[in-house]
Amino acid sequence: MSAPLYNKDILRLAASIPHHHRLPAPQASVERRSPTCGSRVTVDVQMADGRLADIGLDVKACALGQASASLMAAQAIGMSADELADARDKLTAYLSGASDDLDFWPGLAVLAPARGYPARHASIRLGFEAIAEAARMADA
Repeated sequence: MSAPLYNKDILRLAASIPHHHRLPAPQASVERRSPTCGSRVTVDVQMADGRLADIGLDVKACALGQASASLMAAQAIGMSADELADARDKLTAYLSGASDDLDFWPGLAVLAPARGYPARHASIRLGFEAIAEAARMADA
């Protein structure tokens, strides 16, 4: 691996998480926690016409978890529950080595150096897992 695990792009994303506030009246809220490192991401959602209309986040995670949540939140509004679940599944496949595709979500290439660190994968997946579940619950 030629790229450092924690680089300035990851740290910049971690420091600038969009929608980093809880929603006052979410349709659904989901918290995901990594048992390995204790990172935690809570996602609140509002859906409208089958699409994510608003998102609120509470992120207490390592820099990789924060960066991943930042990337997720920057692009999630307007997506359907199925699209968010598909992104979650593709991220999981990429991290596990089952896929080399990172084109499904803008910016994820910055997290590529973490692929070789399985202990970090749970934290990276937290935001994607939480939003997919919250959107599914709100859209049901």
